[in-house]
Amino acid sequence: MAERRLHFLPTKSTFKLGDRLGTGTVGVVYRATSPDLDAPVAVKLLHPNVTGDANIVERFEREIVITERLNHPHIVRHFGGGQMNGQLFYAMQLLEHGSLKDRLARFGPMPWPQVAGFALQIASALQHAHNHGVIHRDLKPSNLFFNDQGDLVLGDFGIARDTYAADITAQGITVGTYAYMSPEQIRADARISGKADLYSLGCVMYEMLTGRPPYLGANFAQVWDQHLNKPVPSVRDAGVDCPRWLDDLVQQLMAKEPDGRPFNARSVEGLLRQQLADEFGDAEYRKLTRDLPEFTDEPAEQQGPRTWVLWLVMGLIVVGLAITAIGRS
Repeated sequence: MAERRLHFLPTKSTFKLGDRLGTGTVGVVYRATSPDLDAPVAVKLLHPNVTGDANIVERFEREIVITERLNHPHIVRHFGGGQMNGQLFYAMQLLEHGSLKDRLARFGPMPWPQVAGFALQIASALQHAHNHGVIHRDLKPSNLFFNDQGDLVLGDFGIARDTYAADITAQGITVGTYAYMSPEQIRADARISGKADLYSLGCVMYEMLTGRPPYLGANFAQVWDQHLNKPVPSVRDAGVDCPRWLDDLVQQLMAKEPDGRPFNARSVEGLLRQQLADEFGDAEYRKLTRDLPEFTDEPAEQQGPRTWVLWLVMGLIVVGLAITAIGRS
């Protein structure tokens, strides 16, 4: 393994591994430090027992190549990769505040202004990735992490498609997570565009608003059938109190055919930005995603008062803006 020619330029930084943060099917993630960096990072180390699988190794290297060319505040930051005792590794931004999946499990659905604010961040990240020829293909709550400021950061590009290179996924093979997969991913279409990520964004927004994925089933076949054939669900019909424009956006993102979805992630970001600015003011809407409660051990059903307080804070923001406008007139 040590003699194998790498497909990327190894970092000159050295890393000292600390606590193990998590273990996956192909790698282990450690907290690590480096004398070349000011803050701790996360180091993902490829399992020794899979280093003989050429496809897994190539996919791991592809993830390094992809992430090292992305530089965006809502995409996990990359600090280079290389080999450590013969094992491939790469270093990335350390995100220690849990995932969106964790938060939804503990606190349940979010108020629509927060959902719109977070969706704006995700759309911005997707557009940056798409601009650099990267289609994520696995956008879901467990791949969205909170940073120190309370913003969402998109991570895990392990099955991302690099449109600048040949796709290493065999033709006819379905990749992704079935609860969030676009119809074209389920069909294993040969050509997948960034609009597949937009479909997944619609699924994630639906879950943030309702507390559950848009389609449920006993197995992947039942869920896939709904993605392919069942009408796109409405969050308002599910009992969510949100503006019609937001419900319309979720349904458009989840259109069965890519041509029925928004033109690109930038157009989604622009719509969200304008609607939130009109509703809360250009400066105030940026604070909506920062009013999240800290993690506790309380289950989601006990978090009602926290949600009520959040809505009260948002209402006070709107009232304050109205009073200011009246005073100026």
